[in-house]
Amino acid sequence: MKQFIRMALGALMLWAVATGGAHAVSSKQDAQALVEKAVEFAKRSGSDLLVAEVNEKNGPFHRGELYVFVYDLDGTLIADPVNKNLLGQNNVNKPDVSGKLFRKEIVEVARKQGTGWVEYQFTNPVSGKVEPKSSFVKKLGDIIIIAGAYR
Repeated sequence: MKQFIRMALGALMLWAVATGGAHAVSSKQDAQALVEKAVEFAKRSGSDLLVAEVNEKNGPFHRGELYVFVYDLDGTLIADPVNKNLLGQNNVNKPDVSGKLFRKEIVEVARKQGTGWVEYQFTNPVSGKVEPKSSFVKKLGDIIIIAGAYR
């Protein structure tokens, strides 16, 4: 029962952050927790179902500016609830506004370490502005699951 209460409170906290409007800010811990939730979902239900759920704009892995996106091991975007125009593209050699090849770094971190953090600049879907972002990366089989917090 205690575990259920803790899970319910955690879900409520994530919901409160997600529904708090444009001023709600997600933390790096929120991003890591969302990736871990996606990993557990994929382990239970399979990566194909995870990809389908992540691609849902109002799905369980999208909360305002906090959302999961998924790459294959070469860096091709296979799931993203926010940037649908980039699905199927491999942009590992396309830099952010500061010139950083962050997608390439995401793939390298996943392949070499299995998990880690990558810092870069990206457009926040809530504010519409390019902002610093810290993304948590985790490799699971032949996919890379990522979520980031804007700073």
